Amino acid sequence: MANTSPAARRAALLASTAAVLGALTACGTDGGATTGGTTGAARQSPGTSPPATAASSAPTGPGTRSPSGAAASGTAGSASARTGGRCHTSELRASVGRVDPGAGQRNFPVVLTNASSRACTLYGHPGAAFVDASGRQLGPDPRRAPGSPETVTLPPGQSAWAGLSFADPEVSGARAEIPAALLVTPPDERDSLTVPWKGGRVPVGGTASPVTLTVLDAGTGP
Repeated sequence: MANTSPAARRAALLASTAAVLGALTACGTDGGATTGGTTGAARQSPGTSPPATAASSAPTGPGTRSPSGAAASGTAGSASARTGGRCHTSELRASVGRVDPGAGQRNFPVVLTNASSRACTLYGHPGAAFVDASGRQLGPDPRRAPGSPETVTLPPGQSAWAGLSFADPEVSGARAEIPAALLVTPPDERDSLTVPWKGGRVPVGGTASPVTLTVLDAGTGP
């Protein structure tokens, strides 16, 4: 074997090491491109948030729907604000419409009108009682006629009515008197409204001619 100088051996060793490192670097680069399987998509590390998308990053300000149905959460509050709750006696005006006779019956619409500046609601049967000039009640309270009550919303100036009915005392033979007024109490209220009675004789005793009152409906009569 030919003798070589120490400087030549060092140069050969450095050249060999550089060649090996170059080969290893080339192999590592090829492996990273083929084994990831991301096909251009970024890898997500455990515990990190997903990338923002057009849907998840959209603003949820006024006029947009929020997740989990939040957009509908204000519906009840909005309805309450529109109606302002039930109508109170102090906000209403009462009247009795023209008689609608039929088959020995006398039928009158009892009308409640919203005299306030807000919308309010009525639900169910009103109360009523005939009284004389001294305020003494004549006969029993009217009976509640069967019916399916519904909430009636009254904007300012609008009305609801209930039907007051009884058999004509001239036909039924029931004991009768002529009231001075009809007291009308809105549903769920304690105070009454006084309406002068112009409907003539009403039954005030016996079971032959009960007075009935229907649930409230929108409008001023049938």
